[in-house]
Amino acid sequence: MKKRVLITGATGFVGYHLIKSALANNLEVYANVRHSANATHLKDFPINYVDLDLSSIYLLKENIEDKKYDYIVHAAAVTKAKKLDDYNQVNAIYTRNLAVAASKATHLIKKFVFISSLAALGPLNQKSERLTDKSASHPVTNYGISKALAETYLAQVPNLPLIVFRPTAVYGPREKDIFILIKTIKAGLELYIGKQEQDLSFVYATDLANIIVNALASDVVGKSYNISDGAVYSRSSLANYVSKALGKKTLTVNVPVPLIKGLAWSMERVYSIFNKIPALNVDKIKELTALNWGCDIKNIQRDFGFTPQFGLEQGINETINWYRKNNWL
Repeated sequence: MKKRVLITGATGFVGYHLIKSALANNLEVYANVRHSANATHLKDFPINYVDLDLSSIYLLKENIEDKKYDYIVHAAAVTKAKKLDDYNQVNAIYTRNLAVAASKATHLIKKFVFISSLAALGPLNQKSERLTDKSASHPVTNYGISKALAETYLAQVPNLPLIVFRPTAVYGPREKDIFILIKTIKAGLELYIGKQEQDLSFVYATDLANIIVNALASDVVGKSYNISDGAVYSRSSLANYVSKALGKKTLTVNVPVPLIKGLAWSMERVYSIFNKIPALNVDKIKELTALNWGCDIKNIQRDFGFTPQFGLEQGINETINWYRKNNWL
């Protein structure tokens, strides 16, 4: 009999890849999809759908007892919100609700995996250092603060077979934020915020999804892991690989930080008219201009034999091929 996994955030970029990996590993997938969400890109997957009320511990507990999931992978999150309270409501309180429901259910799950973020730790101020799984938490954005709060809440839930994964910047087919940069480079522009050199890290979506799904059947509980492809890149590496893959020559422009902050502030005001939040916002700039996002992944390599299959250049090539094939570029 197949093991059952509940995947929240199923319609999102990471959720899509989690579903693919779970199906490839012969799991029966239950995807949490809100009635208002667009799930047409999931229509060809042989999966079951649920619409959970993450605000109700009682209803969540009832669903867990009814469906009898073996595993829960909680990937649902908001990455753009107007204020910290909005981030905390979805990313922290709803996460706690699901975990409490799982811990109180008469049906015992075997694993609760929370997809946090490297933003929960925040960047480093020294280039000679690397973020470890046990680095102190100093998030610089509201998103990072909400993810750190979620981790704090989860640590307080008793009898929860928990693993926390903190991916760095995730890219791959269907991703939309780095896709903006790719389109800019296709147009012949290579834009940077300021002139400060940076240490950056990335992880390809397939590698991320596979290690999360592989961890479900492990004996590991009560641990947190940073996830990247194991390399650290200069801030020009991504653009260089994209330019190479597209066969484009670019004009490099270093935009002063104050100018970008002003632009982000103006965009937030304009978008607020339509009750939306731009990808480039004042809060996000704090992450985009940080000095060092390099992280150490030796623990996840040791505990799970994690061997990323995609370095940045190969991953970018695969991603751009997908964009072209699916008429995104």
